[in-house]
Amino acid sequence: MKVYTKKLSIHLFISILISLALITTTIHAWYPTPLYTAVGATYIYLIILSINIITGPLLTLMVYKTGKKNLVMDLTVIAALQITALGYGLWTVAEGRPAWLVFAADRFDLVRVLDIDERKLDQAAMQYRQPSLLGPQWVAAVSPTDSSEKSDILLESVFAGVDIAQRPNLYQPLDSQKEAIQQHLLELSALPSINTAKRIKDVLAKHPSANAWLPLRASNQDMVVLMRKDTAEVIAIVDLRPWD
Repeated sequence: MKVYTKKLSIHLFISILISLALITTTIHAWYPTPLYTAVGATYIYLIILSINIITGPLLTLMVYKTGKKNLVMDLTVIAALQITALGYGLWTVAEGRPAWLVFAADRFDLVRVLDIDERKLDQAAMQYRQPSLLGPQWVAAVSPTDSSEKSDILLESVFAGVDIAQRPNLYQPLDSQKEAIQQHLLELSALPSINTAKRIKDVLAKHPSANAWLPLRASNQDMVVLMRKDTAEVIAIVDLRPWD
């Protein structure tokens, strides 16, 4: 019994270490604060934890018996299942990660890997064809000049939810749209009242160079992008609500 308990504890300890290493690494690189909240990544990591920490050791608990015939085979199968499940979890995390932070029209949109419209990916500049593995990148999406293509995008944005922000073939460097960004910047005094005065004060105290902002639309929680008026520079994404 002591040997069994020791082996189960080792399995559980290793599972916890692997899970924590995976979560820490991917959150730091792919879901930097506060984008973890913006895309609602909590449920993904709960799946990983439940599979890797609970399922593996639990199956081991069910099959382990000292001297049992084919015990090695059973444990090998459990390990293979756990690795496969962990790989699927990692793939899910990678697909759901923020890929692009796109200025489009009058706001920023957070585009996840799974949101990207790949139909005209071959027409995109090389730097926009593949999301970075080092975290989301800032870009601008510019509406096409062709009236027919504009109409198609408008229809798809209404009926399919695919707007210019999801189309890498329309991406340009963020600084190329400096004037357009400056035209739409909002005063800090215009931050919605849903954010308490204390919360706004505390957040702005951490970013004293910010003197304007734009909304950030995300899949789970919309946020605020703090900016500088004179340079249209992005200062930080902060966990404030951009509208009531």
